Amino acid sequence: MYIHENQQTIKDSISYTGIGLHTGIISTVTFKPAQENTGIIFRRVDLPGKPEIPADIKNVKSLDRGTNIGIKEAAVATIEHVLSAIKGLEIDNIIVEVDGEEIPVADGSAIEFVKALKKCCIIEQDAERKYLEIKKPLSFSVPEYNVDVVVVPSESLKITFFIDFNHPNLKPQYTSMVSVKDEYEKGFASARTFCFVNDIKQLRAAGLIKGGSLNNALVIGDDSLSDKDIQELRELFNVKGELKLNEQKLLNSGPLRYYNEFVRHKVVDLIGDLALLGIPVKGHILAARSGHRTNIELIKKIKKQYENDILKAKYLEKEVKGVVFDNKAIQRILPHRYPMLLVDKVVEFTPGESIVGIKNVTANEPFFQGHFPDHPVMPGVLIVEAMVQTGGILVLNECPNPHDFVAYFLSIDKVKFRKLVVPGDRLEFRMRLVRSRVGVHVIEGKAYVDDQLVCEGELKAKLVKKNDSNNPSNSNS
Repeated sequence: MYIHENQQTIKDSISYTGIGLHTGIISTVTFKPAQENTGIIFRRVDLPGKPEIPADIKNVKSLDRGTNIGIKEAAVATIEHVLSAIKGLEIDNIIVEVDGEEIPVADGSAIEFVKALKKCCIIEQDAERKYLEIKKPLSFSVPEYNVDVVVVPSESLKITFFIDFNHPNLKPQYTSMVSVKDEYEKGFASARTFCFVNDIKQLRAAGLIKGGSLNNALVIGDDSLSDKDIQELRELFNVKGELKLNEQKLLNSGPLRYYNEFVRHKVVDLIGDLALLGIPVKGHILAARSGHRTNIELIKKIKKQYENDILKAKYLEKEVKGVVFDNKAIQRILPHRYPMLLVDKVVEFTPGESIVGIKNVTANEPFFQGHFPDHPVMPGVLIVEAMVQTGGILVLNECPNPHDFVAYFLSIDKVKFRKLVVPGDRLEFRMRLVRSRVGVHVIEGKAYVDDQLVCEGELKAKLVKKNDSNNPSNSNS
């Protein structure tokens, strides 16, 4: 049964200050409300221009013991716990400002961010929440990491997780979450990150965990630790008193928050990484031994298999058989409007590869009044413009927020006109992305009427943010 749900944001703003797990630098993260259909945006307020980085799988830069995203020189590290808190509370639209390169680690879990967000008051918005529904099973394995993941259809997001590190002080653990809304905050959000004591030297040598301590991570000990090892760890963690393993084989730690806290933290991480898909999922994820790197691979596979479904959910108000984008959806992507919007619908779309757009040419087109009286012929430049607009949809969807960008065309080459286009014709624009390099896209385009070629050409486009002072002044769109 279909249940209508609206998007959500927060009503007020709130900040949290803390140390970064890997950089060891103090930073402040501030949560702010965002408009409908914004998604999750990170904003580096300490950098010139306050650059924004959408939480999108395309922007993932590295996975060094955490999930890190960036665009050009702007980056934000260790975002998974913040993202997990946001999605665990079913917040769709939010601005996450940060005045440094890494999100604070807090206590190593997502609970402090959950508490902060709840203080802001979560409010419903007018726009409907769209979901990506897993329609058929998807699976993959990574033998070198001993990882197996399966995703199967489900009416809601469910997660089943199993870990087995083959370590004497961490037995295999299993958990299952059947309702994010009912279980996340109490059953998962407080689960802390963890590592093995034998990994600490290696992580430090790699320039990581500079802000790590026994207050923000569970450190699983080894019974073979020597007195020298203990002394080195005391100095590393700046422990003044005794350092020892407790009954649960953890270094100077209080009781576990959950009997299976380690695997529950893996679910926290997975929910955070899933936010990078850009749309909530209805499906049951069954994961064995997965981590950030394989979580990201899972998201990439889901996105590739369901790219059109994701785009339809993002732009299409109502499902129409045989249509990828209707005219309303196109207006959410392109800046063009009457009388210069020359694409009625998109019927085929393979992201990053090709697109097929349709223009129904009628006697009511305004240009027929002067081109030509008593002999209506569609101007060739407008056929090319319609091809350009269709190509614009293809490349604009390379951006997480296409409405913020314009596709400026740098050149139009090898154009040939083969046949007149007149009222009653149905133009079909078949556009293919030839190559992309340094933000410039080369597109091969052909226009047909009844499968007869009427126009062809090669287009070169560059995506430019609206109102950017560096817009190419000699370009057209």
